Amino acid sequence: MVAVSVALCVVATVVVAAIVIASSRPAVLVTAATTTSSTIGAGILTSGQASVSKKPDLAIVSAGVQSQAGTAVAAQTDLAGKTNKLLTRIKSLGVPDKDLSTAGYWVGPVYAPAGETITAYRASLQLVAKWHNVDTVGKAVDAMVQEGGATNISVSFGLEDSKAAQAEARALAIADARSRAQAMASAAGVRLGQVIRVSDLGAAVQPPYRYEAGAAVAPTTQIPVGQMDVQVTVEVDFAIG
Repeated sequence: MVAVSVALCVVATVVVAAIVIASSRPAVLVTAATTTSSTIGAGILTSGQASVSKKPDLAIVSAGVQSQAGTAVAAQTDLAGKTNKLLTRIKSLGVPDKDLSTAGYWVGPVYAPAGETITAYRASLQLVAKWHNVDTVGKAVDAMVQEGGATNISVSFGLEDSKAAQAEARALAIADARSRAQAMASAAGVRLGQVIRVSDLGAAVQPPYRYEAGAAVAPTTQIPVGQMDVQVTVEVDFAIG
């Protein structure tokens, strides 16, 4: 019995030693080998720019009136009468309500030169009308000033829909980018490939000018319309062979 007990103790000691040795070994992490690769295709990146000139087909007329009185209420009341007169004249020219809006309305005090005492109150209103017959905008301006009572007026020009002009300029800009890329490819001794990517960097519309005048407008005002430029810039990435 004593011999058996001793044998069991020896076996138990061996097992414990095996556990201790196993727990003291460093962990080994085995992973599968992975390979990553990225291929950057060769290409030519160029920019192109083009502009097209178009005659404006829309005039934006800004016409305003103002009043001054001893009280704010009196200034507003007087301004209301002048506004009704101007609105009536503008609508009589054929401007529909959808093409007529208020750009600004203001009422405030007028101070003495020292800046402390209020001497009066001033009220002003600015209207904006869309005028589609640009060749007759001078006559419209005369009517707003001479018969509508406008005391300050300005005119700017634009396009009713600039998308068609932008599309035309964009096609020319891409052609310009291709021409530049072809020249670069020829100089480098490579063949120009297909288009990989096209980016629109923006479009700009340059109006001919802005006309501004006070109340003293000539009896027959002439406002030349001229041409406006629609500019588009693109960036094109070409593959090479």
